[in-house]
Amino acid sequence: MTTREIRQKYFEFFQKKQHALISSSSLIPENDSSLLFANSGMFPLVPYLLGEKHPAGVRLVNSQKCFRSEDIDDVGDGRHNTFFEMLGNWSLGDYFKEEQLNWWFEFLVEEMGFDIGKIYQTVYVGDGKDIAKDEESIEILKNIYKKHGIEAGEGPETTTKGDEGPKVELDFSKDRIFAYRDKNWWQRGDAVGELGGPDSETFYDTGKKHDPKFGEHCHLNCDCGRFIEIGNSVFMQYQKTADGWKELENKNVDFGGGLERIVMVKNNLDNVFKIDSLGSIIDKLENISGLKYENNKKAFEVVADHIKGATFLLGDDKNLSPSNTDQGYIIRRLIRRAVRYLKQLKIEQKNLISELSRVIVDFYKDSYSELDRNKEFIFRSFNEEEDKFNKTIEKGEKVLNNLVEKGESINGEIAFNLFQSHGYPLEMTLEIIEEKNIAKSDNFLNEYNQALNKHQELSKTASAGKFKGGLADQSEETTKLHTAAHLLLEALRRVLGDHVSQKGSNITAERLRFDFSHPEKMSDEQKKQVEDLVNENIKKGLKVDCQEMSLEEAKKMGATGVFESKYGEKVKVYSVGDFSKEICGGPHVENLENLGVFKIQKEESSSSGVRRIKAVLE
Repeated sequence: MTTREIRQKYFEFFQKKQHALISSSSLIPENDSSLLFANSGMFPLVPYLLGEKHPAGVRLVNSQKCFRSEDIDDVGDGRHNTFFEMLGNWSLGDYFKEEQLNWWFEFLVEEMGFDIGKIYQTVYVGDGKDIAKDEESIEILKNIYKKHGIEAGEGPETTTKGDEGPKVELDFSKDRIFAYRDKNWWQRGDAVGELGGPDSETFYDTGKKHDPKFGEHCHLNCDCGRFIEIGNSVFMQYQKTADGWKELENKNVDFGGGLERIVMVKNNLDNVFKIDSLGSIIDKLENISGLKYENNKKAFEVVADHIKGATFLLGDDKNLSPSNTDQGYIIRRLIRRAVRYLKQLKIEQKNLISELSRVIVDFYKDSYSELDRNKEFIFRSFNEEEDKFNKTIEKGEKVLNNLVEKGESINGEIAFNLFQSHGYPLEMTLEIIEEKNIAKSDNFLNEYNQALNKHQELSKTASAGKFKGGLADQSEETTKLHTAAHLLLEALRRVLGDHVSQKGSNITAERLRFDFSHPEKMSDEQKKQVEDLVNENIKKGLKVDCQEMSLEEAKKMGATGVFESKYGEKVKVYSVGDFSKEICGGPHVENLENLGVFKIQKEESSSSGVRRIKAVLE
């Protein structure tokens, strides 16, 4: 089965269970300073998990585009991807564990034809204090297995922190359910008000032989690759209080299943890079290079993964560009890492990465139309960044050649500075050292790693608190600034023209950052006009109203929104008096009485054709 077929089958299954199909949100989070990118299905639904009514109802299904930058270095093991789709089904205070676990197994076994004899499950062991072991899920799971003729035993518990698993030989022919601590408790932060709860992960036995280098005994969370996680049912059952966790009256279900991994298992493949979406890039690369994937697995996988991830990030309607900061830095890193691995493969074809990106656009354009809509921007960005990186490599080689001419040896610190200052990769430095027989220090790699570790520690210190844990900020200050963003967009459209549309925002309790489409720098007069318009309406103390309606109705009443994006059947339209009407999910103040004075601190370029305003409420 293809990726598209399985995605559609999942949608249809849960629609038959009265779930409303909602679209994937942008990869670029809004109003959440805790995330660089959407990394799970839950982040766009935070307001509704906290109790706000969703326009589509209490049962939802979707496939959310996700990107996890922390997995960049893990790519190359056949299992990890930076970009992936997460199949999701949601209960907002409706059904709970019984329905969720039964439906999930029904989909896997009866709809998809998975062998239940190869399916294993983890549950929460309890914390020994406030939260008991999840016996409810265990009982439900035992009944599910029994229905299919399997007596599911409970394996030894893992009560220590981490995911090392029990330190004993496990009998996987008898035991199906295993309890862990850290791996099966979900929460994003420790602040009072946070939601949390046990989760139950589903693993599939690939039949791969255990590798002892990952530990003497295999277990479900072992890194050897025998068991691969394909889904996780999160039961949001508790809320944090000053006195500990208390059980919620209205409980939620958040299920996430890795589409790429499910496709892999369904097609009896031993590697996620062999599925149709990633395999199409691998095939193209083999044809162009004349090399075989099986002989160059890591390089091929890094190239395929990074180009796919960068294509989706560049293809987002927010029009992010490669840069040296935040999200742009990740895009730059993906592209340059892909170019570097192509050079390792001795493939020097100009603009090859944009050619490979076309494969991704063609594969996904029917499912994610933004890729086709933004394809010229995607390809241009790839080509421009490749050219910049090649110039970077030239600079690094010039520095190295100067050292060679002087007869100086190269130590690890010099190599790190080449990387830090010029982006010159360590692997290339080592290649030139070998090619030109340059002397290097005895402790070269240790020196490099010491310099790298020092840099990383400094970076951590500098960015401390930038990406705070916890749910999207719903504080009073942030809510005020989010409401001000509505006024700002309308003011920009009135001052600059109707071509202005929102391209992204990032709002904290301290400031508003707002990206918008506009081809040139704003004049001081224009900035003052925008400020005056916003403040004029704040002074009026306008009321903020919310209406639910169809997208067509929203368009007819003149509401702004990214209409190229997909919305559900119903949307929320927030009106600020007669001044602004915008499709949005919240949060907002009830009126503008106590908003304060709006002040633009800075207006600057964000990327090609996109400007950025930083503003505050004083």
